[in-house]
Amino acid sequence: MPAELACGRSGRRRPLEAARPLEQRAELRGAQWRGSLRLLYKPGAMDSEPEHYGVVGHPVAHSWSPFIHGMFAKQTGQSLSYRLFDVPPHEFRERIVGFFAGGGRGLNVTLPHKMAAAEMADELTPRATRAGAVNTLAARGDERLLGDNTDGAGLVRDLCDNLGVVITRRRILIIGAGGATRGVLSPLLTLEPSQLVIANRTPERAAALAQDFQDLGSVSGVGFSDLTAEPFDLIINATSASLKGEVPNVPAGALGKDTFCYDMAYGKTDTAFIRWARGLGSSRAAQGWGMLVEQAAESFRVWRGIRPSTTPVLAALKERAEGAGT
Repeated sequence: MPAELACGRSGRRRPLEAARPLEQRAELRGAQWRGSLRLLYKPGAMDSEPEHYGVVGHPVAHSWSPFIHGMFAKQTGQSLSYRLFDVPPHEFRERIVGFFAGGGRGLNVTLPHKMAAAEMADELTPRATRAGAVNTLAARGDERLLGDNTDGAGLVRDLCDNLGVVITRRRILIIGAGGATRGVLSPLLTLEPSQLVIANRTPERAAALAQDFQDLGSVSGVGFSDLTAEPFDLIINATSASLKGEVPNVPAGALGKDTFCYDMAYGKTDTAFIRWARGLGSSRAAQGWGMLVEQAAESFRVWRGIRPSTTPVLAALKERAEGAGT
């Protein structure tokens, strides 16, 4: 594929839409949140300490986020701390309120809390609104919480900037119709692929998801049995099935020797999806290490106003992961 078409027609990505408040906000929810914050917040309690960030999920012990953000902070000369918070769903709201009331400045949010985080935010960026989920929470100076979703930006940066994958006027297949797919559809469709197909074990779920994004481009949702044997240019696995050793029920004809196969999941060795793709003759395949680092860098920019360089962090992460496992 020509290098000058590495992402769009001119080889340059279109900038994602800038963050802005929603016109319609959940005023009652926001009032409850600000009331809790005023009750618990102690002015000056953390003025002399590094500002506090973290990642909240359940489970979360496997996360590489502290390593990544630690490198970002050192690279940019930022003073901050970053911790893991394993929080079950029934404790999520209370723990989030407590974190920000205690002076916390930002959180990454991972499974299973992304939709709950969207409900807690006082305002959402357009990309978080489109995704219906939040993976980044940021404290605002007016005691409000901003919710953003950086997953799509991370995927597009990895595909386009790091891997040189063409998206414009190309046929794309996304496997899975869950939150991971929802978070990346808008940035992908902004680059105007000729066709984007969502394939899922439950066709109705794929079709419903596609319907939500019809206004952005040519997108459809089908079951695996509905896929034809015509090769796609790009296949993205947006499920965690490959980490369990499972491979997609996609017809072999949907993958050609020039198909780029991308697994959002990652591991110290090839995932089941990557092995499946290479076994069917794909000469180009990649795991989601780059997306992990790129979405983290975008979160860092939301919090600190500066976007760190991802190249050295990605290299260090891969080296460390290969030595320590995931």
